[in-house]
Parts: sequence; C-alpha cells; structure tokens
Amino acid sequence: MAPVPGSGLAKGLAVTLRTMTKKTVTAQYPDAQPELPPRTRGVIGLFEENCTVCMLCARECPDWCIYIDSHKETVPPAAPGGRERSRNVLDRFAIDFSLCMYCGICIEVCPFDALFWSPEFEYAETDIHELTHERDKLREWMWTVPAPPALDPAAEEPKEIAAARKTADKLAAEQAARAEATEAEAAQAKAAETKAAGTKAAQTEAGVAQADPAQADPAQGGQAAAPGEPTAPPGQPEPPAAPPSGPQEGQS
Repeated sequence: MAPVPGSGLAKGLAVTLRTMTKKTVTAQYPDAQPELPPRTRGVIGLFEENCTVCMLCARECPDWCIYIDSHKETVPPAAPGGRERSRNVLDRFAIDFSLCMYCGICIEVCPFDALFWSPEFEYAETDIHELTHERDKLREWMWTVPAPPALDPAAEEPKEIAAARKTADKLAAEQAARAEATEAEAAQAKAAETKAAGTKAAQTEAGVAQADPAQADPAQGGQAAAPGEPTAPPGQPEPPAAPPSGPQEGQS
C-alpha cells in the first residue's frame, strides 16, 4: 500500500505541536546540582595504600595518560635469621585527564582495588596543563566515591571472605587444641605430684616402723615391750625369760 502523500509531514508537525504545549524544564545549574546516576564516571580516585606499583594500569591504558614513578626499599627480616626483602614504594601517581577517555580499563585491571570512579565532574581548568592531577588530588577524590551497593542476601559468599573465615576457623581450632593439651599436661603433672606425695608418705611410715618396732601395728604381729624389759634388735630372737627367784616345787 502506497503511503499517503504528506503523512510524514503531518507526523512531524504533530510531534512539534505536542512539544510546544509542554512546560519547559531548565536545570538551574550550578545553583541546583544534577541528579547523577549511581555509576557516573566523573573522575578517578586513588586509594594509595592499596597500590603496589605493579604498573598494570599504566600498561593497559590505551591513551598512556597514567604516569607512575617508584623506588625500591629493603625491608628487614621479620624474624631473626630471615633474609631481607625489597618492596616498591610509590613516588608519583598522576593522571592526565586531558588525554583520558574515561574507558575505565585501569580500574578494571587493578588487582588490588586501588582505583575507583568518583561522580565528581567539576574540575575544568583554563590551562590544559592543570588537568594532570597528582596523587594528592586523586587522594582527595577518593573520599567522594560512593559506597558500593549492598550484596544480594542469596548471593554466594565472596572467595576472599570465605578464605579469611577458613583461616580464622583453623587458627581457632589450633588454639583450642593447644589449650586442651595444656590442661591435660597440667592434670597429668598434678596426678604425678599427688602419687609421689602418697608414695613418700608410705615410705616415711615404713621407715618409722622399721626403726621402732614397738610402734608397729598389733594387728600385723607387732607387740609392745613391757617397761623395763630389754628389747632385741630387729632380726634377732628374743632373749629367754629369767627364772623366778622363789622356791620351786619338788625342791627341799
């Protein structure tokens, strides 16, 4: 079916008429700040503590607008007898926003989460050289980075948190095992001490009984000597009893 001549013009005039009847809305910037989307790419913030000077962001940048300088420092051994190690120390981290095309590759490839998007966009300059921002300025923009969205309650636990929890549980189990071993050793030492004390007391009682048989238990065959009677030393027979001094029967 052939189109009706002038139908396109009529549709265009209809759109124009509808737009002319609507109220015009003008954003009163800068008096009224615009409502930016949550993932606005305004400027890049630097979290310097996480940067390890791996140079990955500078190598992957398609515009070569990231400049990094660093030096190496020797770290003393953590324990006696260990060897010294060297680490990179960041000296300069700058981004030239006159070259940056806001692709976000540097943020995606950073393995230690040192770069973040900030919604700040009011950093226009009259001199193009002022658009190269050093790490101090990037550090200030870091505090304007919005908080990440909340995780889905049904989502899988991040592997970093799972690894940290596994390590914490392992350390807690080792500490509990050491505490149990310490308690068992203390109980064994106490039992051995009690046994040694009992053995020493029994040996002391046996020594007293051998030294003074008169104090032996009568139930075990020991007999106390009468006052004035001689006592034979241990291991020898008792002396015979003296005959009576009175007259005997059958004697005149």
